[in-house]
Amino acid sequence: MSTFLLLAIAAGGIGLLLLLIIKLKVHAFLALLIVSVLVGLATGLPLVTVPETELEPAKIGIIESIIAGMGGVLGSVAILVALGAMLGKIIEISGGASSLAGRFTKLLGPRRVAGALTAAALVLAIPVFFDVGFIILVPIIYGFCKAAGVNPVKFGLPVGGIMLAVHVAMPPHPGIVGGAGILGADLGWVTMIGLPVCLVLAVVSHFFSKWLNRNDFTMLPTTAKSFAEFGTEKADAVVADAEGTSGSADGASGSSGTATKARTVAPPSAGMVMTLIVTPLIMIALGTVGATLLPAGDPVRNVLAFIGAPLFALLVTVLLASFFLGIRRGWSASQLGDVVEAALPPVAVVILVTGGGGAFARVLTESGIGAALSETLLATGMPLMLMAYLISLALRAAQGSATVAILTTAGLLSASILGGGYSTIQIALLALAIAFGALGLSHVNDSGFWVVTRYLGLGVADGLRTWTVLTTVLGLVGFLLCSVVWLIVGLA
Repeated sequence: MSTFLLLAIAAGGIGLLLLLIIKLKVHAFLALLIVSVLVGLATGLPLVTVPETELEPAKIGIIESIIAGMGGVLGSVAILVALGAMLGKIIEISGGASSLAGRFTKLLGPRRVAGALTAAALVLAIPVFFDVGFIILVPIIYGFCKAAGVNPVKFGLPVGGIMLAVHVAMPPHPGIVGGAGILGADLGWVTMIGLPVCLVLAVVSHFFSKWLNRNDFTMLPTTAKSFAEFGTEKADAVVADAEGTSGSADGASGSSGTATKARTVAPPSAGMVMTLIVTPLIMIALGTVGATLLPAGDPVRNVLAFIGAPLFALLVTVLLASFFLGIRRGWSASQLGDVVEAALPPVAVVILVTGGGGAFARVLTESGIGAALSETLLATGMPLMLMAYLISLALRAAQGSATVAILTTAGLLSASILGGGYSTIQIALLALAIAFGALGLSHVNDSGFWVVTRYLGLGVADGLRTWTVLTTVLGLVGFLLCSVVWLIVGLA
């Protein structure tokens, strides 16, 4: 097929995907599979795999392409997302969120509560999914806002902003892990670059939110009622609990599903929670540094590569969390089992959507669309980093899901990236450029938009003026920081 026809089919496939998700409300997983089959048929992929002959190479069939693409992505994504969810659930149920908030508030002082909560949110967002993490922090946000006599949006907006930034850019979250898998990006470099960028974005989220909050917003009636019912006595209890001065005998927080509320002596210390969250990051960094500095075949490099494998690093951390936050603090084996089990159902859909994105990416590659797009992009002269960011931003704005935007963009650009002779660091930067594109333009078609605006009491118009603008600015700053690193790497 001609390049023009292949690109036309790709555009039609993306358009159909958006139509199915946005207008017809088809689940993203089903929509990705449907479009994968139709694109495969339209581009002439064989119905079944054609064996290699003397005259022609083997041609993989449509169904085999979908299975191979889904299996290739899920081989890494399913395990990492599941382990990350388990770690996040253990921290959630143990009361670790309030400990983090209290510690950062003590360190930064009562006049910098917004900054303290933003810092705590940055740390908590690494193992906890965005929606879940924000909802966990809502009572703490309400408590500190009630005590300070300010609107919840004052403290909640920067918290939501940095949590979403971490969600799109840091493993073990599904979008970046799946996108990295499609592009062959090293998760160690993604983590080592993404974490410092997110630290800068936390500062940007804090100060830019202060500017957005220069005017007061009228709370929605339902949120105003909930906030009013969150009385002074309850607010004082939340603040005291976060600061570790309440002497509470119950560090558990609510959980979804059938998880038992694990009663404990007291919430874990912030130091313990911080240590557990940074443990896998340090292990992964060791593996990456070892692979960079030591020669192939070196026994020390092999050991560091094993220790720094994201799967092993997260597995070790989950076991440590199970003991230090659970068993050692009075949880029975049954309670721990309930908590871990409760972490899995919510991530099942996320894992399937990620796998569907991998299937679509494989069909784009096998059909020749990826190669055709690569040739066309090279002809435009537009930098691939910028193209990655813009495509992801457009897909995010169109259909709402950051994960789908990352996976679809990675599939479209995989041929250009994999065949472009880029270094390991450059591929990691391209994966992050895609991720930060998917951070921007969160609006009414994004479930996260409604979670943040409803809990903070923002109407749709105010949400667009604040949350949508904040996410877009954070995504742009993240992309620009990655572009600076790209230039430095290119000059080195």
